Amino acid sequence: MIEGLLIGLGAAFSLQNLIMVIAGCLIGTFIGMLPGLGPMSIIAIMIPVAITIGDPSAALILLAGVYYGAIFGGSTSSILLNAPGVAGTVATSFDGYPMARKGQAGKALTIAAIASFCGGTIGAILLMVFAPMLSTVALLFHSAEYFALMVVGLSAIAAFAGTGNVAKAVLMTLLGLIMATVGEGALFNMPRFTMGMMDLQSGFSFITLAMAMFALPEAIFLVLNPARSAQGGGNGKIENLRITREEGRKIAPVIGRQSVQGFFIGVLPGAGATIASFLGYAVERNIASKEEQAEFGKGSVKGLAAPESANNAACTGSFVPLLTLGIPGSGTTAILLGALIALNVTPGPRLMLDEPQIFWAVIISMYIGNLVLLILNLPLIPYIAKVLTIPRTFLIPFILFFTLMGSYIGQNNATELLILVGMGVCATILRFADYPLAPLLIGFILGRMLEDNFARSMQLYDGIGFVLDRPMTLGLLVIAGLLVIVPSYRARRAKARQKGVADGD
Repeated sequence: MIEGLLIGLGAAFSLQNLIMVIAGCLIGTFIGMLPGLGPMSIIAIMIPVAITIGDPSAALILLAGVYYGAIFGGSTSSILLNAPGVAGTVATSFDGYPMARKGQAGKALTIAAIASFCGGTIGAILLMVFAPMLSTVALLFHSAEYFALMVVGLSAIAAFAGTGNVAKAVLMTLLGLIMATVGEGALFNMPRFTMGMMDLQSGFSFITLAMAMFALPEAIFLVLNPARSAQGGGNGKIENLRITREEGRKIAPVIGRQSVQGFFIGVLPGAGATIASFLGYAVERNIASKEEQAEFGKGSVKGLAAPESANNAACTGSFVPLLTLGIPGSGTTAILLGALIALNVTPGPRLMLDEPQIFWAVIISMYIGNLVLLILNLPLIPYIAKVLTIPRTFLIPFILFFTLMGSYIGQNNATELLILVGMGVCATILRFADYPLAPLLIGFILGRMLEDNFARSMQLYDGIGFVLDRPMTLGLLVIAGLLVIVPSYRARRAKARQKGVADGD
């Protein structure tokens, strides 16, 4: 390992590779800021550029920089415009956007930058130490375990509901799961629930749904409520960039916990930054005190730091199955796998032995990349946050333009625009009725993976018996049950205590 580290340091600090890190981070950050243009799109575009470089380590460093740069930059549009174009930054908007509306856009961006840096850095250190060991752990996870992991993700759905809104959150989750069934199924290549429309053959697009749930309703709300755009620093000055000592003490343990948890979730092929960010948010809300729980969804610093540190750590963790097993953990790492094969590099257990300069250079470059991102982003925060000072007459067309373009570019299909507008109107009505929209998106994201892995497990084990046959699956399902029971039990105890106090009075 020491020898590999020295080889990696030599390769990562070469002039060419340092330029690749900086270029990848810059491109990724600016692409991530644009709603709808996620890391998958830009990495696919960058593959021909990477191949022309010739050096596999430099090419992979460039593409990896674009990947975590896009996740890092994706938080900006989530916080400022409530337009998460990347699935991994949806949870960031839950508390980041309310902070921006309170006039704390600068502080929200600072917390996001620091949490992202810490998550990526801790992830890089854990990757360096545990990569060989974790590759064997990742092999233990089969379809049954992934199904149970999705159930764990769905069981934490109450964390995304406001006070007394758990029933509404469950209803929205079920709606998201139903929407995930549109298109071709896991077992049969036959279209389902498409109403005869060829454009729905592959189901609803995540980008279209994310834009319809968050960005489009925001533009409509700005039209309906002109005072809304004036909130949050309309005087042209972005103030309050610094984090207080008390806020630092609050978010430090959250960043530590979620960086570790996010990394280990990222290690699991198929999990990735999205699940890591949702679970990170849910866990922190569930373990918070009652007073702090009330702050979640209204501008909690913990609610912002948790998903930001978890998704960046998960990005780093996703390189474990990619480099050590040759298994892509997400759509983005699948594209990276294709790039590696195009560069005549075979990822797998022997990559660390046969080509240590590639393996270790990528790991060392991740730490350098996170440092570059922090240095790039912190000085730019006052300028980035000025998006909120744009007059309403310009801001609304700006949001609408990127919403419509992001949806269209995602599928290159004009039908997506009709779906976007229809769903956006429905989402606005649901917001007026006080229905939480985040559970719908979570149900949609996890629904397809849940169905695929459940169907595969049923086929392999000829029925539901896989739950009892695989101890790890049973353990995860028990955890899912506890995530449902414990918050309900705590709520009942709190109600009983309040009732007792009232009776005593």
